[in-house]
Formats: sequence, C-alpha cells, structure tokens
Amino acid sequence: MSKIKFFHPIEVRYGDLDPQGHLNNAKYLTYFEQARVAYLIKLGLFQKGLSFLEIGMIIADIHIIFHAPVLWETPVKVGVGILKLGNKSFVVTQNIVHAETGEIFASGEVIMVAYDYHTEKTIRIPNEWREKVRAFEH
Repeated sequence: MSKIKFFHPIEVRYGDLDPQGHLNNAKYLTYFEQARVAYLIKLGLFQKGLSFLEIGMIIADIHIIFHAPVLWETPVKVGVGILKLGNKSFVVTQNIVHAETGEIFASGEVIMVAYDYHTEKTIRIPNEWREKVRAFEH
C-alpha cells in the first residue's frame, strides 16, 4: 500500500486565499479532510448523512510539507491512500497536486485512530475496514 490511487478534485476559491494570494495554510487541512471523506465514501466506509460519531475515526497526528504555493483558480486534486494498517490506527498519505501537470504543492501524512465516541476509547480496526482498504489499495 503505497502509491496513491484515489484523487478528489477541489476548486480553489477566492475565499481560500491569504493576503499574499496563496492558498491559506489552514485550507490545506480542509482540502485533506474533504478528500479523505470522499475516499471513505469510495471505499464504502462512510455514507452521506451518516454521523462521524458512528464511523469511529479520530485524528491523532497530521504532518504537512509545503512544496509550492497554490494560487487562485489553479486546478488541483487531492490524493488519498492508506500506507499502513495497525491494530488500532492507520496511516493515511495525502497530497495536493496540480490536476493537469501533477506538480506537487503539498504532501503529508495523517494518523487516524479507530475510536468509539460513545465510550470515548480507542478500538481495534474492524475487519470490514481492513478488507475494504486492502481490496482498493492492492
């Protein structure tokens, strides 16, 4: 599980920019999140209208490396893939790339933890999740 197979297109809106005319740093996290949700829908782990309280995932750690600025109206897409499945956590690789040239604007990793929001405890990654991830990523 290493090469990103899933990409989600995102429009860079004027309101997403900082005073310098670049994509605001905080928006990278928003774009990563939007693409992760689309990825989970693609894998069948999330459905529109379903509460994330029922899914059972929580972010433990995020790292982003900024490679080049994103400007207004730049066609971008956000890649998502799962690098590693542990017992209770999994590592998600993500990037923001130029939709036409493939230039990498940002790359990062997100550590997600399987979590029961009702008991407020970590849980083992369900086998159903493992099967769906492996089926898509291999």
